[in-house]
Amino acid sequence: MSKSIRVEEDTHAALASLKGDDETFDDLLTRLLRERREDIRAGAGLWAGSDAPERAREKRREMKRGVDSQ
Repeated sequence: MSKSIRVEEDTHAALASLKGDDETFDDLLTRLLRERREDIRAGAGLWAGSDAPERAREKRREMKRGVDSQ
């Protein structure tokens, strides 16, 4: 079953500029979604084995303390 979606003309133009000559808009959107998922997966685990998660948590705590004291 197919669905129609409305987009503004500038959005359509931006999508059209990303679309390959042999791609449909459905192909394009499917490709963009797949690439986004792959990008997210590629970033998973980058901090494994480092102290980066704890440093990030500490920075967040510092920032919250700064906001709470205002």
